[in-house]
Amino acid sequence: MAEATFILSAFGDEIAVKLHDQLRVLNELRIPGLELRTVWGKNVLDLDDEEARKVAELCASAGVRVNAIGSPIGKSPIDGAMEEEFRKLDRIMRTAEIVGARRIRVFSYYPPDTSTNAHYDRYVEPAVERLARLAERAAAHGYQLMLENEKEIVGDTVARCARIMQQLDQSNVCFVWDPANFVQVGEERVTERGWPLLGPYVGYVHIKDAHLSDGSVCAAGEGDGQVPELLMRLREAGYQGILALEPHLAIAGHSSGFSGPEGMAYAAQALRRLMAEVGCVEAAA
Repeated sequence: MAEATFILSAFGDEIAVKLHDQLRVLNELRIPGLELRTVWGKNVLDLDDEEARKVAELCASAGVRVNAIGSPIGKSPIDGAMEEEFRKLDRIMRTAEIVGARRIRVFSYYPPDTSTNAHYDRYVEPAVERLARLAERAAAHGYQLMLENEKEIVGDTVARCARIMQQLDQSNVCFVWDPANFVQVGEERVTERGWPLLGPYVGYVHIKDAHLSDGSVCAAGEGDGQVPELLMRLREAGYQGILALEPHLAIAGHSSGFSGPEGMAYAAQALRRLMAEVGCVEAAA
């Protein structure tokens, strides 16, 4: 088994609205990767070709790579028209092509009633069907989809995420593990319980933590997301990939978050401290 290495990346819109400010802070923090979600106040889904080319130019000048597109695909009603989902995916793939990214983050759709997740099991199969159609379209153009766990989405708990990944069984779909999002749906000892089920599917990791008591978000290692245990599992599995900082330390919205430059610096320091404690090797920027 190859020795595990970890590349740091970060959601730029957690730092600032303007892309040049995002990139400046990433350079200062020695974080070589950008998760592209929102720039200049526009969601990545709404960028046109000219704006995408500007992103590519600025990132190249700063020496920062766009590691993934933080798309909102799948944060929409599960009974919505698939034609609209295909339109979104096509636009995202076009932007991804321009900025040089091959990974696209997606979600597993909102059930009609999100007041409780007690009935979400009945929507696993419809979610799988929709995701499979998206995956086939993405595969035809050489893109990988990354399914993230999230509250109020069909794939919210460990068990449902595992069912979705098992049934989906698409070679160009991996799982994005987000510790805080699991904690916010009440998952206790999430790494201990969840890794045996989801570990084989993990291809990307979002780094933020949260408290079980009230769902509040915190830096890695300060909450109940078992982030040190997750890093150990990744190291033991020979993980070769991204740890993407998404701290949400100032604002923790459902579709985005904000930490500011200081918050991102604090989050990066907390992650690097945990990595050193568990023996995770950060790849050189």
